[in-house]
Amino acid sequence: MIRELSLHRLALPLQVPYKLAFGPIDRFDTILATIRCDAGEGVGEATVLSGYTDETIDGAWMRARAVAPRLPGLTPAAAKALAESELADAPFTRTAFVSAIEMAEGHPLLAIAAPVAVPLLVGLEATDEAGIAREIEAALSSGAGTLKIKVGFDADRDLARLRLIQRLNAGRLRLRIDGNQGYTRDDALRFAKALLPDGIELLEQPCAAADWDAAAAVAEVSAVPLMLDESIYGEADIDRAARIGAAFVKLKLMKFGSLTRLAAGLDRIHALGMRAVLGNGVASDIGCWHEACVARRHVTTAGEMNGFRRQRQSLAVNPMRVEGGAIQLDPGPLRLDPTRVRASALEQFEFGAGQKVRKVS
Repeated sequence: MIRELSLHRLALPLQVPYKLAFGPIDRFDTILATIRCDAGEGVGEATVLSGYTDETIDGAWMRARAVAPRLPGLTPAAAKALAESELADAPFTRTAFVSAIEMAEGHPLLAIAAPVAVPLLVGLEATDEAGIAREIEAALSSGAGTLKIKVGFDADRDLARLRLIQRLNAGRLRLRIDGNQGYTRDDALRFAKALLPDGIELLEQPCAAADWDAAAAVAEVSAVPLMLDESIYGEADIDRAARIGAAFVKLKLMKFGSLTRLAAGLDRIHALGMRAVLGNGVASDIGCWHEACVARRHVTTAGEMNGFRRQRQSLAVNPMRVEGGAIQLDPGPLRLDPTRVRASALEQFEFGAGQKVRKVS
């Protein structure tokens, strides 16, 4: 039975602004659900970013507060069913509850018995030649094998920067190009046709998530393999990606709502002959740890669960380490530091079976 549930709305400052095609962000707006049941304790996360989801942080917080008081006193199975039903149209918010319950139950995907390394890509932020050269050499020195480059701003300038990166990289790192839905169909087609394949692993989501026709057109003409990300919310979308000719599909835990469904989605990608990429660059320690645990068994490509590296301060007592270009997963669960959580909290509530809701100051 679920005994207690704590709900936290956090503002997590980033070390430096994270540049996306739809604008830079300087903090994560995150909801944490901590659940204690007879089997153990678990925590789940929803970090809500407009552009990645139709959910808003205010709406997610309102709905999370409405669902949370109804879970204490239920069995884990009943609590998951309630969250699935009440938040069927809000996968990010649903994930906070369902993944917390899965963790509390002792989900086998989260059982780390011995140290394991999960390869992680590195993002390239610089725009000038000297800065680009420094970041490439730093990535190589760190042991990383894959470099991620954000485009989707201006097709011509993006191509010029990319060719500079390719020249300086000289084939040493795989290049993953992310359009972040930033291009119109015409610009995406022009950009994809003009790409020089040297060192490029894939082109990710150049057009709007809902524009499947544009994605199909890009897949047909692109000089490099296409990956879909923001378009993918379930197995039906994975199947559709295969039909239009995508070579890669990226999944995020917060869009799939549970660890179990996430693993099934990754397996589905492989079964359809595509390659899977996993990871959320806009997630805190908890979501990234959950994804890294799943990746060790279900993914062979470099992970993108690097949002935790953008935080100014970890929320964990035992933060994840990155060494040799990989997340080092140590035995045992990731554990929250209550002091750090409280310091980042805008609002906090506690719920218990048969108890009144308690707002924590």
